[in-house]
Amino acid sequence: MLMPKRVKYRRVHRGRMKGRATRGNRITNGTFGLIAMEPAWITSNQIEAARIAMTRYTKRGGKVWIKIFPDKPITEKPAETRMGSGKGSPEYWVAVVKPGRVMFEMNGVSEEVAREAMRLAMHKLPIKCRFATKEQLDKELEG
Repeated sequence: MLMPKRVKYRRVHRGRMKGRATRGNRITNGTFGLIAMEPAWITSNQIEAARIAMTRYTKRGGKVWIKIFPDKPITEKPAETRMGSGKGSPEYWVAVVKPGRVMFEMNGVSEEVAREAMRLAMHKLPIKCRFATKEQLDKELEG
């Protein structure tokens, strides 16, 4: 499961997810990408499930890049605990994803295989996503 080795602060504010992704919105390493269409918190478990779905379908052919990292701790207070007495302890880690963010990239496989692998990965994620090729995305961002 993905999580930072160490962090400066164990508890962080929730923050807001307004606007589109200005960074990480281009396909840099691979030829095909999976792009977020909605804002969300993607947990480390969901990222891992999507990665496994893609690599299983490609039969470990090609290469997969994970372009998001869960570096935000989400805290929870224990069940049946009274209000007050401080913030809860960190329970899991999430990556903040905004619309337009490239979450996964793939290379070394045909477009049909990549499209199906990414489709299987989409079902593991809690948001709407779309498949894109490097050329197609570059045209969209420039035009």
